[in-house]
Amino acid sequence: MAMEAAEASTTPQVALADTDINWHRLDKTKFHVIGAILFTAQSALLHPTAVVKTRMQVAGSGLSQMRGMSVFTHILRSDGVPGIFRGFGTSAIGSMPGRVLALTSLEMSKDIMLKYTQGSDIPEASRIGLANGVAGMFSNLVSCVYFVPLDVICQRLMVQGLPGTAPCRGPFDVIRKVFEAEGFRGLYRGFGLTAITQSPASALWWGSYGAAQHIIWRSLGFKDDAENKPSHFQMVTVQATAGMVAGACSSVITTPIDTVKTRLQVMDNYGSGRPSVLKTTKTLLKEDGWWGFYRGFGPRFLNMSLYGTTMIVTYELIKRLSVQPSLRSLA
Repeated sequence: MAMEAAEASTTPQVALADTDINWHRLDKTKFHVIGAILFTAQSALLHPTAVVKTRMQVAGSGLSQMRGMSVFTHILRSDGVPGIFRGFGTSAIGSMPGRVLALTSLEMSKDIMLKYTQGSDIPEASRIGLANGVAGMFSNLVSCVYFVPLDVICQRLMVQGLPGTAPCRGPFDVIRKVFEAEGFRGLYRGFGLTAITQSPASALWWGSYGAAQHIIWRSLGFKDDAENKPSHFQMVTVQATAGMVAGACSSVITTPIDTVKTRLQVMDNYGSGRPSVLKTTKTLLKEDGWWGFYRGFGPRFLNMSLYGTTMIVTYELIKRLSVQPSLRSLA
């Protein structure tokens, strides 16, 4: 018993109330530098699922009726390992400025919401969920301005060689050809659809994450007191599980929108006039019916579940590593 007590006392523990590290406690430079490194590594692990999902969603590719694993094998056989990492260099390098914008707006808006609702009659779990949801929506709206053009470029690189897509030699060639065909607004194909739909989806993700984490902690018997503290391992496990639940919920709701958006952003043989959400939706319905909106659902479900898990664990780790030294005792 004495050995067990000694072992328990050496297990790193934190107060449950301190598992969420707010913006004012972070060393901002360290936060963004560590974030750039760890999120790039995470993106590298998940990029192949994004390539598979994108190729399955494109009409005329011959891959839309195949299973995700079959598409993955097909890409490996025809293009090798570089094929499943098409567009990764552009995505990894291009995402860095956008990630700074997204993370800063997320943390600052969450901090403002928490301060604004402090002392209100809203239950604490709902208050935190509301702050997370509003922050997620605002961050997505702000980052859409940067990420939609990057998304257009990366997705066009992912589908190179498929029917209905223009051949491009690299990201700058994609930009040039889009400009020649449609001008600057061509880089913002799907912007309205993305902003209107993905912002609520982002609010749903962060809200689901906050709610799931709260429910799991309470079901394990933890409360916001100093006596019963979770270990770091328990904290990571709970956050990973909550992230997986949030990602899975979000993928079910957002896949139809993502299918339309992907088609809208990568197809060039769209007939007369400029491509639109309505035109793309009608074409998709005509080809495959309602099930067509769930093309690539398997890879997207896997991508968002894994992304939710790895992103939130990585994100919470970055925050713990970036706490200002003078405030480290609080983390």
